[in-house]
Amino acid sequence: MFGKSWCMITQLRILFNRWIYNRYLNRWIIFGFDLLLSFGCTRIALLLVKAVLPDAVTLKTMVTVLFLSTMSSVASIMCLQIYKGIIRHSGFVEVGRIAMASLMKVVLIGVGILLTTRSVSVKFCIVECMADLFLTFFTLLVMRTLLIIIYHHLVDKTMCTKDNILVFSNNIGATYPGYLLQNVRENYHLSGFLKIGKKRLSRMGNYPIYEINNEEEFERLVVRHLIRGVLFPDYASVRREENRLIRYCEKRKIRMMVLPPFDDLKKGRINYRNIPEVKIEELLERDEIKINMNEIMQFLKGKAVLVTGAGGSIGSELCRQLCLFGVKELTLLDCAETPMHNLRLELEEKFPDTKCNPVIGNIRNAPRIRGIFERYKPFVVFHAAAYKHVPLMEENPCEAICTNVMGTMIVADASVEHGVEKFIMISSDKAVNPANVMGASKRLAEMYVQSLGIAISDRNGKTQFITTRFGNVLGSNGSVIPRFREQLLKGGPLTVTSPDIIRYFMTIPEACRLVFEAACMGEGNEIFVFDMGKEVKIDSLARRMIELAGFVPDKDIRIEYTGLRPGEKLFEELLASKESSLSTSNAKIFRAKVREYDYERLLPQILALCNVAGDGRVGECIAGMKELCRSMRQLRITMNVIVVH
Repeated sequence: MFGKSWCMITQLRILFNRWIYNRYLNRWIIFGFDLLLSFGCTRIALLLVKAVLPDAVTLKTMVTVLFLSTMSSVASIMCLQIYKGIIRHSGFVEVGRIAMASLMKVVLIGVGILLTTRSVSVKFCIVECMADLFLTFFTLLVMRTLLIIIYHHLVDKTMCTKDNILVFSNNIGATYPGYLLQNVRENYHLSGFLKIGKKRLSRMGNYPIYEINNEEEFERLVVRHLIRGVLFPDYASVRREENRLIRYCEKRKIRMMVLPPFDDLKKGRINYRNIPEVKIEELLERDEIKINMNEIMQFLKGKAVLVTGAGGSIGSELCRQLCLFGVKELTLLDCAETPMHNLRLELEEKFPDTKCNPVIGNIRNAPRIRGIFERYKPFVVFHAAAYKHVPLMEENPCEAICTNVMGTMIVADASVEHGVEKFIMISSDKAVNPANVMGASKRLAEMYVQSLGIAISDRNGKTQFITTRFGNVLGSNGSVIPRFREQLLKGGPLTVTSPDIIRYFMTIPEACRLVFEAACMGEGNEIFVFDMGKEVKIDSLARRMIELAGFVPDKDIRIEYTGLRPGEKLFEELLASKESSLSTSNAKIFRAKVREYDYERLLPQILALCNVAGDGRVGECIAGMKELCRSMRQLRITMNVIVVH
């Protein structure tokens, strides 16, 4: 009842303020107010002078002074244009203008009195001008101060042009520098600070501090001040409030925003008008990976780099990050025309100083790949091109082998032939104990790259081959979160294959950091994985997304279980059962302890499989894939010595 009444009062205030603001509060009305107040100050000054010097003020003198005041006020206000300033943004400069206008007015009055009225004494002139100066300056200043107060308490809080937001911080004032708050305020109305805990402070500067202890207090605060959003200083504070303030905001459908790093704001990648909102992928129970960006920059700066699969989610983010590292030349390779075109436009706009070479081509075309290497001479190759969707590859196994295996062979061989320093392959956790075509194809590609690296190192080859295994990448093309978002927009249901299915997740930026770290620390023939924290139940992820959208799972939005798809596992592994891991210089990144494969024995078998796949013989392709994986497992079992690279 209280909430409805308050909202009704607030809406009436909105209509009233809009009417006043649109019709009257413009520069000419301010000019009229200033002129009227200035005239009134002169009249009051004359009354004060009459009280002190009764014989000096006659009717003729009063009329003359008031006339001079009117003309002088018009001249000083027009000359210094004090009526044109935006009053709510007035500062010391505006105060100076008012002082100069008041001084100019009384000087003109004084000169006018001395020239037109012979009988008036100098003492009268001085007293009148001093009283007029003080009253005019003080009155105009007070008028503007009152208008600022009225604006902030009536207009700024209720006008719908800006959303009212609260700034969250349990350490008030320490997290938000003044210049950031000033810039944020240009696009949002800051209603104050939000703090959870006992009441200690009531204000910080011009901002009130609101303390809450439970959901009911938060709801009253939102209703009373028409709060539309909460601004967090960083994702660390978001995660700390995941089960408290985040839940409160979800239920009230309050927008949750995170202040981006100052470097992103300074470089223009993010501005104050599009402060990023809290995303479900940032609430995973896992600490963010931190890497030595300076070391990576030293490694890549001034080098020619090739990225295959540049139009994909991982490939495109790799390209953006590489441009920040100051590479000499960046070659983008992909067979998809539209994503490449969009990426080219983006890079040209954001990184005009970086030389980018967008190249359309297929990694399965060996002559085309060799021509690209001959022309652009890359120093480092990031191999991100691959088919990744499990159900599609189950239905198209020959294409999986031709692209994921044969395409990788072609790019890897070209890297050796043209003396590439480092070849970084992006693999998948599905390559561990593969249960589907996609995983098997990625595992075979891993085996070929590893065996090739060992073979050329025995012959003093130059190229170092490094593999990185990814978990599921949140927000990538075709991943579960974009799919859930589309289903939410349609009103549901959200489709989950099984209530028990679990996955490891990482964000796209984290995936790219792992690639760069691997490129920098790798010495050849390693497979890098990293600590991905706790596994995530897809069912829980779906329910959390429904809650973030402000709905109730199974009530507003239904979850539908469709059953496991062909080749899909209930859980994924990052290391094979017979593999273990070794620590690295980064506490979150590990090196898989793997067995080596003989290149001379592996090569003819993979070539035979690729020939079968190239001919489109699906049955033989699947049988050959199974046989090859089986023979490699037997080879591994018969080995007695584990060689660690």
